[in-house]
Amino acid sequence: MNSLLAEILVEKRKEVDRIRERWASTNIDNNIPPIRDFKAAISQPGKINLIAEIKFASPSTGIIHKRKDTLKIGQIYEENGAAAISLLTDNKFFGGDIHDLPRLKKAISLPILRKDFIIDEIQVTESFLYGADAILLIARILSRQQLKRLLDTCQEWGLDSLIEVHDRYDLEKAIECRAEIIGINNRNLDSFEVNLTTTIKLVPLVPENHIIVSESGIRTGKDIQLLRKSGVRAVLVGSSIMKSDNVAEKVRELVLAGRM
Repeated sequence: MNSLLAEILVEKRKEVDRIRERWASTNIDNNIPPIRDFKAAISQPGKINLIAEIKFASPSTGIIHKRKDTLKIGQIYEENGAAAISLLTDNKFFGGDIHDLPRLKKAISLPILRKDFIIDEIQVTESFLYGADAILLIARILSRQQLKRLLDTCQEWGLDSLIEVHDRYDLEKAIECRAEIIGINNRNLDSFEVNLTTTIKLVPLVPENHIIVSESGIRTGKDIQLLRKSGVRAVLVGSSIMKSDNVAEKVRELVLAGRM
């Protein structure tokens, strides 16, 4: 396992312990907004649907976008045709904040995917209570037993789950655990290099009744048109949007490419 990923997981285990300690003495707010249908939003027929990501930093590239009003960014995404929004909530490594999640949920009508390193059922429950409509689960960092338990917890709360895979082994694990939405990440977790052919090579191995999302390395409309030929239903794009001088224009470019 890459040393950075190992460091992130150590921190996540500490976060899980802190969540347990905090909730042991805290009254949970029961005013939870209704869950929105993430699966339906990203599988609209006749196009490649855009999951636009709000991400301010990453360990591999540093600062991506000066931290501004998360709600305004989400509204720009919605106004310019995104099908759903991915919100990175990891603070230490990606500059995110889970407290943005309920505020964003009130500011937009799109479904929201919570993107983080989720390793424990209590994080799934936390996601629900903060207003997430779906969560990301990374097959590489979870055993089959862990992945199955987390998927079961998602079902209990009514959350959709995007299962991220990086290779054939991850994909087999996800399918065995009855994942419905498969996210093929084009980034190599060992070298952090990105190659869109990862999606193209893995798509034929995914059963027809699954929704396929391509993640990472998607920068232009031409990239989306290339992926369209492979049969993906959605793309998750963060860095190229957040780095853009004109976020609204970039979102429109990617949405239009998905319709061509």
